[in-house]
Amino acid sequence: MNPDLPEDDFSNEKTVHELIRRFEDFISTENAAFFESDELEEIIEYYFLERNPDKLKKVIDLALSQYPHSTDFKIAKAQLLAFNQNTVEALKILNDVELYEPSNADIYTTRGYIYGQMSLGEKAIENYKRALEFSDSPDEVMVALGVEFGDQGKYPDAIYYLKKAIDTNANNDYAMSELFIALDASNTMEDGITFFKKIIDTHPFNHFAWFNFGLCKSRLQLHDEALDAYDYAIAIDEKFSSAYFNKANSLAGLNRFHEAIEVYKETFDLEEPDPAAYYYIGECYEQLENFDKAMIYYNRCLKLQPDFSDAWMSMGLILEMKNRLAEARHYLTKAVELDPKEPEYWYALGDLYTKMGFFEEGADAYSHVIELNYPEWDIWLDFSHLLVEADFFEKSIELMLTGLKRFPDVPELRYRYCVLLMKVGRTSEALHQFQEALTLNPSKYNGVFEYEPSLKDNALFREAIETFMKNKSE
Repeated sequence: MNPDLPEDDFSNEKTVHELIRRFEDFISTENAAFFESDELEEIIEYYFLERNPDKLKKVIDLALSQYPHSTDFKIAKAQLLAFNQNTVEALKILNDVELYEPSNADIYTTRGYIYGQMSLGEKAIENYKRALEFSDSPDEVMVALGVEFGDQGKYPDAIYYLKKAIDTNANNDYAMSELFIALDASNTMEDGITFFKKIIDTHPFNHFAWFNFGLCKSRLQLHDEALDAYDYAIAIDEKFSSAYFNKANSLAGLNRFHEAIEVYKETFDLEEPDPAAYYYIGECYEQLENFDKAMIYYNRCLKLQPDFSDAWMSMGLILEMKNRLAEARHYLTKAVELDPKEPEYWYALGDLYTKMGFFEEGADAYSHVIELNYPEWDIWLDFSHLLVEADFFEKSIELMLTGLKRFPDVPELRYRYCVLLMKVGRTSEALHQFQEALTLNPSKYNGVFEYEPSLKDNALFREAIETFMKNKSE
């Protein structure tokens, strides 16, 4: 007997398993068998949750052969057809059922789901709203509405229905999860804090409300307050593994890495070790500069999930730091192969190639960073430096000019541009760019001399600085 289940839950679980055993005996032996309609409904629900379309088809076919006029089983068939992408046939069944049982909410929720899958959002919404008129579980329909509005990017509508679902049933955990997603997507976490606080005030022992309250606090970097919320959730349900996991995240966010590691490990007592938990433990050890232990946990992450690209990336960076460049190349290349649309991976690989003197490969990697719309300006400095190292001064100038078109107000780029112009003898242009950069931010001009120390004694640059400072003080 499972000690975690109350007696009535255990009895129900035992009954369902007995039903499944009877049904699977029936399909394996092909002996005659009869099931009550409610038993067939249990079996159908079980296989839907298991996402087993083959056995679903068999049980639905049996149900319809024994109860050919049951609308519930006809709707189940439509749901299975929709699951298998046979939307036209599924909609035909639903239309037929609607003719003689128009007040069955499942018709409209199933049809709404199908239209949502077909990207016919307005029709999906129309059917979900129709289902609300008849449903015995209106909170579930409201969640479906909220999810559909969210899929359409209509977050205020999504949030409205998801809040309404929770107000209708404060134990609807799925509604809370979807509400957090909508709040996150719409950058309205403050609203979430207010709403979940209201739920907590009326349902103080709702562990999932405390948990989502904590998630909202975490998103706003209020980690101390988030910790309190997760602790309340754990006090109510001491086996709530997600609360432990996010508590550990908050501890890491507060740089309390030793504590975070211990809390991540507590999740292993509650569920099977998660690759992400191993990865985050590795990150904590990396922050503590215990790189050997970090590598151990990144490796454990990859044993569970070999395509966890961040772990490949992190291991590559540690190996690069240890000057094990050939090994680092293997790991960073693997990260890029797993997720070629992540500019950070290409950037790290480009840095490594530059360090190794593989300029052509480095230029290719940096080009990918730019093509993937990397949002920061530092790539233009590093790429231009690679081109200088490879003696492609004119290409470096062209690249920096492109970077300045994208980031015209970044003084670091303009200061670097003036150095590059000086390297090819375009002195007057270089001085003009230097003056422009001084106007943007005079405190950063030392970047010119750090990058090209020979210019420190250049009289033209010294005169430009003195003139600018004098004019500024007048």
